[in-house]
Amino acid sequence: MRDGFMQVGNARYLKPGDLPDAIAVFPLTGALLLPAGQLPLNIFEPRYLAMLDAALAGNRLIGMVQPALGEHEDKGGEPSLATVGCLGRITSFAETGDGRYIVSLTGVCRFRLLEEKATSDPFRTFRIAPFISDLSAENEEEAVDRTALLTAFKAYLDANKLEADWESVERASNLTLVNSLAMMSPFGPAEKQALLEAPDLKTRAETLIAITEIVLARVFGDSDTVLQ
Repeated sequence: MRDGFMQVGNARYLKPGDLPDAIAVFPLTGALLLPAGQLPLNIFEPRYLAMLDAALAGNRLIGMVQPALGEHEDKGGEPSLATVGCLGRITSFAETGDGRYIVSLTGVCRFRLLEEKATSDPFRTFRIAPFISDLSAENEEEAVDRTALLTAFKAYLDANKLEADWESVERASNLTLVNSLAMMSPFGPAEKQALLEAPDLKTRAETLIAITEIVLARVFGDSDTVLQ
């Protein structure tokens, strides 16, 4: 995020015209990509290798989306998908020599799935409605309760006997901090989808705190004691 617009790799996204009307989607349970976040992927299925080839030859964008909760199928026999996902730009790419691709996606903005397009490609493509507000989300950073977020994060680390690079945490912007912690969180698909669909950064931070408190209370008893 730079000066009110989203910069990802060498590309800048400022307005709706900078984003595609349709995107190839990669359904992956439990995977969460958020704007400005980094998601590593190990691609090996033939149809998703083809998807990566097409993206690299084009705008380098793919859509990360979870299958819908409950494993329903649509009319074509494919898994039904969650209605909200996140656009990711391929910012790192490597071939392994054994037929796999190792890539890193950087989040651009969220999108809402519209109708699926009929194509001859082995992967699925959908028309999308991008969340344009994500391109300037740095304006939301001041609304985040950073102290409460860090308190919950520290309590989770302490309860699980984990360490963190606190120097890096302190340097991180609220946007980076909230979205990185949400992506790193070991929560289930439903919780990950709730974090993705939070309407703004403040709500995402509050959702992350609430989920963390629920997990601490469930595993360790009274979360208020753990959070002190």
